Amino acid sequence: MVTGTDGAPEVSTPHPESRGGSVRMNHLAVAVTDLDEALAFYSDALGLTVEHVEDVPTESVRVAFLPLSNGEIELMQSTRDDTGVARWLAKHGNGMHHVCLQVCDIAGTLVRLKDHGVELINPEPVRKHDGTLYAFIHPRSAFGVLIELYELTSGGDS
Repeated sequence: MVTGTDGAPEVSTPHPESRGGSVRMNHLAVAVTDLDEALAFYSDALGLTVEHVEDVPTESVRVAFLPLSNGEIELMQSTRDDTGVARWLAKHGNGMHHVCLQVCDIAGTLVRLKDHGVELINPEPVRKHDGTLYAFIHPRSAFGVLIELYELTSGGDS
């Protein structure tokens, strides 16, 4: 916490990225060992609509997206035993995996994070097949939370 000369907390001006709601929740990701079983709960029992299910070979996962009024739930199942998601599932079991925040300028956000000493898993944005740029912040720098950043392109708005 930054304090002024009188010892009181100093109020900072919000970063332009966070003004006017330009940073928003994109999705909450839940790692699951069995995607079909998870869909039986989230879709059939809970009543959420499945927007689409897809394989993401570059990440070795099969994912399902279930839209909400203010973002999505992403269910993800590893398709190999040697991936980060598979290792996470082996250690933690089914559960909350990461939070994804959508930003307007991912490159600028990553520079700002680096300037603040934040540990990044992806120091440069990675491009998905639909053009979306993403990068992960290491949980050690985010108080135990794995954070994914998204910058959507014209073809990747979700």
